[in-house]
Amino acid sequence: MNMIHQFYCQFGKRAFDLVLTIPALIVFSPLFVIIAVLVRVKLGAPILFRQQRPGRTGQPFTVYKFRTMTDAQGPTGLMLPDAERLTNFGRWLRNTSLDELPELLNVLKGEMSLVGPRPLLMRYFPYFSDEERLRFTIRPGITGLAQISGRNDLSWDERCAVDVQYVHRCSFLLDVRIMSLTLWRVIDRRGLQVDPGATMLDFDEERRRRAAKRLE
Repeated sequence: MNMIHQFYCQFGKRAFDLVLTIPALIVFSPLFVIIAVLVRVKLGAPILFRQQRPGRTGQPFTVYKFRTMTDAQGPTGLMLPDAERLTNFGRWLRNTSLDELPELLNVLKGEMSLVGPRPLLMRYFPYFSDEERLRFTIRPGITGLAQISGRNDLSWDERCAVDVQYVHRCSFLLDVRIMSLTLWRVIDRRGLQVDPGATMLDFDEERRRRAAKRLE
C-alpha cells in the first residue's frame, strides 16, 4: 500500500464523501419528502427500513432504506416470502435504486462511504474467508466495484473477489469512475435483480452447502 493510496483511504475518501453527500442531501430533499409520503400512503409505517449490517472492522450499524415491502403474514402468522410482500411500487423503488437514497444519511454519519463493498447481512459475517474479510478494512459503500462489474449477475465468490480488488486499488480516480458508471447502471438496469433471493442462494446457505460437500 503506497502512501497516496493510504492517505486517500484514511482521509481523502471521507472528504470526498462529505463534499458530494451534503449537497446531494440538500438537492434531493424534496425527492426524499415525496418518496416518504408515497411510502406512507402505499405501504404504511414505518417509512424507513432499518437493519443491522456489518460496517468497518465488522462493527454493526443500522442501514437506512426506503421501505419496499408490506408486513403481510400467512395463515400461521409468519411473514410471507419477500417476493410476495414486494409490491409494484416497491419494485419501482428498487428498479430505480431510489430505495437506497436514505443511505446518504449513513454516509453523513460516517458509517458508510459513497463507494465501497456493499454492506451485507450480519449473519453472513462468519462465512467470509480471511482474504474476503479485507472488505471490512474500509467503510461499506452505497455503490462499489462489484455493482459496475455485473451487480447480481456475479456469483458470491466473484463479488467477494471484486470487493477485495477494490480495497487494494482504492483511489480518488477509481471512485469517480465507479460513481459515473453507477449512474449508467441505474439507467440501463443491467444485472439488477429486485429479488436476488429468487435466483441465487443466500451467501451463508451457499457456504454451508459447500462446507457440507467437502465433508462428504
